[in-house]
Amino acid sequence: MGNRSYEAGTVDARWLGVVMHAAFFLLLGGALARFLLRHPGEPRTPWIIALCVVLAVLHLLGPRAGDSGTRPTGRHTAWLALVVVVWMVLVVLAPSFAWCAVPLFYTGLRTLPPRAALVLVAVLTVFVVAAQVQLAGRFDPNLVLAPPAVAALATAVFLQMERHTARQRVLIDDLIRTRAELAAAERREGTLAERQRLSMEIHDTLAQGLSSQQMLLQAADRVWETEPGKARAHVRTAASVAEHNLAEARRFVHDLAPADLARGGGLDEALRALAARESGARLTVRVHTDDDGRLPQLPERIQSALLRIAQGALANVREHAGARTAALTLTLLDDEVVLDVSDDGHGFDPAAPTGAPDTPDGGRGHGLPAMHARLRALGGTLTIESTPGEGTVLSAAVPLPLETPR
Repeated sequence: MGNRSYEAGTVDARWLGVVMHAAFFLLLGGALARFLLRHPGEPRTPWIIALCVVLAVLHLLGPRAGDSGTRPTGRHTAWLALVVVVWMVLVVLAPSFAWCAVPLFYTGLRTLPPRAALVLVAVLTVFVVAAQVQLAGRFDPNLVLAPPAVAALATAVFLQMERHTARQRVLIDDLIRTRAELAAAERREGTLAERQRLSMEIHDTLAQGLSSQQMLLQAADRVWETEPGKARAHVRTAASVAEHNLAEARRFVHDLAPADLARGGGLDEALRALAARESGARLTVRVHTDDDGRLPQLPERIQSALLRIAQGALANVREHAGARTAALTLTLLDDEVVLDVSDDGHGFDPAAPTGAPDTPDGGRGHGLPAMHARLRALGGTLTIESTPGEGTVLSAAVPLPLETPR
């Protein structure tokens, strides 16, 4: 937007410069024609013609039409002084050339600083008044007052336009700077959001998978000598978890759906696959859904968030709750979908600070904040009910968008 505005302003200035150049040459040519018609064969005629040619050449060699005069160079000032001197000599020899001063007003105003330009306008106006009175051959108040009035009006209009243009440029610069700052802020926010996304994905997939592998390999090591068949089963399970984690890592790097959802069975099948992986000798996970067959119609981002929350909750149950059984219950209501994760573990005090050793995060403090962050992004809520010695129920509720089919 700023570049287009600057380009438009440059085009307007060039257009005005071209008009002023054309006006100068028309006035110069008209004054010369008038002089030649009224004063043919006079001794001063060759001088008049020569001065007209010099003035025309000087005007052509001056600054290009539309050049900015806010920072005049010494060359521009010298050029303007020479043009004004030649014009003054020409007016002294032939007063009919006085109206060539009108384009010179504009040239001076755009070439010189404001004070110097006003002095030049005053000098040119005096010469115009003197030339008009000389042409009339008598004193005429209109000839004395009209040129200064025209000069004052033209000068005021030009200066007002210059101030307006300067204010516009300042505003455009401010807008460009603000846009750049907003773009930088958006990039920073995007970077932070991506970091948060990756941290949650790593916690909910890789970290939990590695924890499961560690526990399985430790179990295999304990029975390696006494029960080799059981040890091999633990190793195979660990390899399966590693394979699943590899698929998850490849997918969340590309911001794709979780691997369980990518298989096409919907959230119900993804939860059952998760429950099968988490179930073992020390923990049994059951899944119950109450959806009337509508879960595959949920938006993918809701299914993905609920699956990640279920993964995090089961990881906390496995590592910290000491539970024998856990249950995933998914309920689809008219305006929201609710995921409940319950266990029969030793429970905890919900009033304890998040991340304390007796909370589901076991002192690490990342799992629950990640769940809260996922639900906030969807406008949902997270509720935890627990009593020491009586297990825990974690409930994640997500409102359904209006366009979700019922």
